[in-house]
Amino acid sequence: MSRRSRRRPPQDPFEVAIDDLSHDGRGVATWNEKKVFIHGALPGERVSAKLTGRKRRYDEGETLEVLIPSEHRVEPLCPHFGQCGGCSLQHLEETEQIRAKQNTLMQNLERIGKVLPEQLWAPITGASWGYRRKARLSVRYVHKKERVLVGFREQYGRFVADMNECHVLDERIARQIPALSQLIYSMDARATIPQLEVACGDSDCALVVRHMEALSESDLGKLKAFAIDSKIAILLQPKGPDTISCLQPKSLELSYRIPDFGIEMMFEASDFVQVNAEINQKMIARAIELLDPSADDRVLDLFCGLGNFTLPIATRAGEVVGIEGDPGLVRRSRENAQRNSLEQAHFFAADLNLEPGSAPWLRESYDKVLVDPPRSGAEFILPHIAASGAKRVVYVSCHPASLARDAGILVHEHGFRLLGAGVMDMFPHTGHVESIALFERG
Repeated sequence: MSRRSRRRPPQDPFEVAIDDLSHDGRGVATWNEKKVFIHGALPGERVSAKLTGRKRRYDEGETLEVLIPSEHRVEPLCPHFGQCGGCSLQHLEETEQIRAKQNTLMQNLERIGKVLPEQLWAPITGASWGYRRKARLSVRYVHKKERVLVGFREQYGRFVADMNECHVLDERIARQIPALSQLIYSMDARATIPQLEVACGDSDCALVVRHMEALSESDLGKLKAFAIDSKIAILLQPKGPDTISCLQPKSLELSYRIPDFGIEMMFEASDFVQVNAEINQKMIARAIELLDPSADDRVLDLFCGLGNFTLPIATRAGEVVGIEGDPGLVRRSRENAQRNSLEQAHFFAADLNLEPGSAPWLRESYDKVLVDPPRSGAEFILPHIAASGAKRVVYVSCHPASLARDAGILVHEHGFRLLGAGVMDMFPHTGHVESIALFERG
């Protein structure tokens, strides 16, 4: 047997019972004394499946037929579900999606952090369709089909899904997918446009067109006409993010409001903003309720981005200091503070994924801390949070494993208590688990 054939997974179907749901929405089973993660399968089901990949510690597969369905299985709304990788859980009842995310959070806290919250809070939920105001859509010209595909990548990530509708994208963009496919196919640069970046504010939507070669006058004219007809702004990106410029209209100001705090946040099309506007507003309200800032408090907001939490905190606290690693975001956070007349909010640039050293803001003491790190978590900054004197820490997480690790450090090494935790359904119909937790010094 050749080395290549040994690596190729066998194609013979097999039957297996599904025991659990993985963090990314795949069914988990044991087959031939090895864990196998199966796309399209749900806990409690018996399925016929085939292997699609083999790893040293586990295998991967996909469902061929559901032999005994789960009582919680539903018909997916989108006809592209199963091919498109944008969603992984449309076939599961929404209440069960939430329960699965809660289980993922609790399992991670117990297994990785060796800690459980004193309370498991009710989930933060919202509308489950049309919620994505930020997204990156892939574009591919398929010569054999004489078509341009616009959409998310397929579930295995190699190809662009052939889709003409999407039920999780902001409706203003979703209804334009067929028109965008036809538009790019009509362009001279159809083969050298790899992606479109979606950015929607409360009032306006924008598409950033990544193009690998200079666009002809004809192509520029077609893009301008599309922008005028669709009322979607078109921006061009020939190289890195710093090369983005407006095509039509000549200038653009995207914004979203946080009405509970009377704040308007301006942002650029390439800036990080929370994907789900409704959940973002509820998340901010919950975070500030937990943080409970008063006029006597100095608050530290770590990984602050545009000031999404910093500025609402500033409406309640005596002073708030926001720290962010991206200088562009720091500049825009200062502009947002000025625009909203919040002089008590101050911002500084620092890479919090590295040892922060002895920065002036770090030598200050704080009453309370909010931390909203990337997937890698906040491990490097935790000793400084503990040394800051803060009695209360609110931790907003986009990855339950890094939250669990950091929770274990705060509790077992720095003497905090994990008072409560809960999930926030920022990405309905996907396996992404966003959560929020409250720590108090023990």
